[in-house]
Amino acid sequence: MIRLAHTAQLPAAELGAVRDLLEGAYQDFDLPGWENTLGGMHALAFSGDELVGHASLVQRRLLHGDRVLNTGYVEGVAVHADHRRRGIASELMVVMEGLLPGYEVGALSASRAGAPLYAGRGWQLWRGPTFALTPGGIRRTEDDDNVYVFPGRAPLDLDLDGELTADWRAGDVW
Repeated sequence: MIRLAHTAQLPAAELGAVRDLLEGAYQDFDLPGWENTLGGMHALAFSGDELVGHASLVQRRLLHGDRVLNTGYVEGVAVHADHRRRGIASELMVVMEGLLPGYEVGALSASRAGAPLYAGRGWQLWRGPTFALTPGGIRRTEDDDNVYVFPGRAPLDLDLDGELTADWRAGDVW
């Protein structure tokens, strides 16, 4: 079963279970990573009463050419190790993608293990250079060959070889 809820609707115990799941799934998961998953919609997958999967969608702004894109950014996609390869991540992404018509575009940063899932669902790899709008100005973000985009409320007419700049946040920009 998958339940959709905003961060504000999740009780502290459930948020704790989400954080534990993410910390177990990502070796380098830290406080900024946790904070970046909050403030939006969460898809929670359960097996009985046990939380076995999570994904969230938060609002961000991306710059592309002369456009500021209202973006639904997917964060914190994880499935408990004992429940992987059963389609749970795909079910979570169905829910996330269902929210994207509220945004101009969807975006995410994929792990190597997760990239085939997203590509297989129609997410498109961003081939161009990526940047971050930092407090010190626009800075190149190196080694970001894992950014994917997905159509939101309009057809995806972006130049995937062009520049893409993310709004600033603590932790991993992408």
